[in-house]
Amino acid sequence: MFIVLEGIDGAGKSTQAARLVSWLKEARGGRPVLWTREPGDWAGGKDLRHILLEGDLRHPHSELFLFLADRCEHVASRIAPALQRREWVICERYCDSTLAYQCWGREISRRVVEELFSWCHFPRPDLSLWIDIPLDRAMERIRARGGLDRIEGEAKDFLERVRQGFTDLYREGPQWRRRIDGNGDASAVEIAVRNEVQRTFGALS
Repeated sequence: MFIVLEGIDGAGKSTQAARLVSWLKEARGGRPVLWTREPGDWAGGKDLRHILLEGDLRHPHSELFLFLADRCEHVASRIAPALQRREWVICERYCDSTLAYQCWGREISRRVVEELFSWCHFPRPDLSLWIDIPLDRAMERIRARGGLDRIEGEAKDFLERVRQGFTDLYREGPQWRRRIDGNGDASAVEIAVRNEVQRTFGALS
């Protein structure tokens, strides 16, 4: 199964991914679970991640194409092989992040971006968990952990548009997208994540 955790920066995706992976391994008798993230979690991806998060990008479409190139390599080298081995895959960020940041945030045509997704043959997640948190609280968390990267440092109205993008995608209603209230403490959010996984997949063995 392919599970994605989505949300704005500071929503707690990494914390919940770690807890979900640990729980899944225990629930499934120690069988392999791939924990990965975007951008950059593939051999050679570190340079792309650095450019995306720290680089001085000038053309309005450079960011989009770099994210797509990163995902092509990530899917080909890590996600698809793991799924072919019948492993569970937990990924921090995927296509909905690209839609929210590029289409709502950067105001690039959604039709064009989704056509590119289709052309690249990205596999669709079995479950996408959107951890929803107010922007002000997310920014408090980001500042508490250190400096802002290029995207985290965008103007507030850009980040509000991104959050609205996640909201609109969820409201479109596909059964594989679920909203998780990220306002509680980490343990409360963890329980909500587990409940959605169990509701979707039933017995995990």
